[in-house]
Amino acid sequence: MANATPMAPADAPPAVAGERVPTVIVDGVDIIYRVNGAKTGRGSATAALSRMLRPGRTARAAGTRTVHAVRNVSFNAYRGEAIGLIGTNGSGKSTLLKAVAGLLPVENGHIYTGGQPSLLGVNAALMNDLTGERNVHLGGLAMGMSRQQIRERYQGIVDFSGINEKGDFITLPMRTYSSGMAARLRFSIAAAKDHDVLLIDEALATGDRSFQKRSEARIRELRREAGTVFLVSHSNKSIRDTCERVLWLERGELRMDGPTDDVLKEYEKFTNAPDKKTPAPRKG
Repeated sequence: MANATPMAPADAPPAVAGERVPTVIVDGVDIIYRVNGAKTGRGSATAALSRMLRPGRTARAAGTRTVHAVRNVSFNAYRGEAIGLIGTNGSGKSTLLKAVAGLLPVENGHIYTGGQPSLLGVNAALMNDLTGERNVHLGGLAMGMSRQQIRERYQGIVDFSGINEKGDFITLPMRTYSSGMAARLRFSIAAAKDHDVLLIDEALATGDRSFQKRSEARIRELRREAGTVFLVSHSNKSIRDTCERVLWLERGELRMDGPTDDVLKEYEKFTNAPDKKTPAPRKG
């Protein structure tokens, strides 16, 4: 079973002016989930008795089901790119992000990363029983910021999130926050740090238009600072406003990779079509 692997800096030749520097290489990747206890079509008591009487059965016969979430996906991402990931529900977008972040093993193929990928909402893991203020400090430390950096950026994080616009919510426990407030605070903590590779899963859908504009502006800053940003979103407008390149995943397969407008045009045809079994567009 292959795993995500950091690119060895010593193996990479020095970059020259104008050269595209790869930050993520995904090479023929398959990701498979194995779900234990899947239904076998028989009652649970009967299945349990059968397992007792026939302990040598295979795991599959005992009710293990496999889900091929990502199928033979390959692409390269480069420094300074903002790449959108689109696809209908269950297409493998979030699964692929977790694998790039090193949180899921791959069944076949390899993932190579230059620098440390940060998956939004994981590196800045927040705790419901602590205040927003305390979570800013803990989230910053979890992402590798020093205490001094957190103190210097604290007010900017709070202002960026907008959670104090209608009260002093930053001093309240996170369990009192709406899901949107919590997501905005997570994004604000993550956005306070420069990233080699930042992986964002639906964070921009959680706020009003003002927050979305701030988020999109910050993503553009991260790109200019030589980072690479991946954005999963069901909002085609957010993808258009933020990304110049899009990967379209469908049923775990990479159906199209190319400029944002070209890919979204084909994707919108697909999602608006009455029959979703249209022929796959050619990969760009």
